[in-house]
Amino acid sequence: MPLSRLIQKESLIMSENRIDDSALPEKQVKRLRNLINEAETNLAAARELLNSMLGPEELPSRTTESMTGRVVEGVFDGQTMHDNEGKSYPVPANYASKSKLVEGDILKLTIADDGSFIYKQIGPVARRQLVGTLTQHDGAYYVEAGSKEYRVLLASVTFFKGHIGDQVSIIVPEDNRNAEWAAVEAIL
Repeated sequence: MPLSRLIQKESLIMSENRIDDSALPEKQVKRLRNLINEAETNLAAARELLNSMLGPEELPSRTTESMTGRVVEGVFDGQTMHDNEGKSYPVPANYASKSKLVEGDILKLTIADDGSFIYKQIGPVARRQLVGTLTQHDGAYYVEAGSKEYRVLLASVTFFKGHIGDQVSIIVPEDNRNAEWAAVEAIL
């Protein structure tokens, strides 16, 4: 069979097997989107870990100014970034932890042509520091500071080698008394 005929036949088979988005159950589409978001988060975390292990001079520099791709700005909520259209983007826990991001910080996300996510904090909110006690329940870590309990990232707790009952210095937004998340400054 000639090559052009084989390509034509393969193309026909592929078009017949193409999935119509409207035929997919909404639950499966949502699950696929979540899997893609998780993969993007893991890829960004792997790049960050490699960069921290090898040092910036060992990796080709990737500045957002020299990159092509889509740029999105949004607000950090303690775990993810939300743009002004309501779409959420996963922020690697290691980046949020290392940068000590708090709820309300403005982030810029560059989604490179190769699919990688590069975050940059562009608008930190006013902050205040508190001291509290590290606790854990419902599979998550919290710091009880005064009469309020703030959730903290597992990446922060493991980085600082925190243990239940430790005194922890945390950073919270100064103007948001309803904040649910805090950034760990240090274990005292």
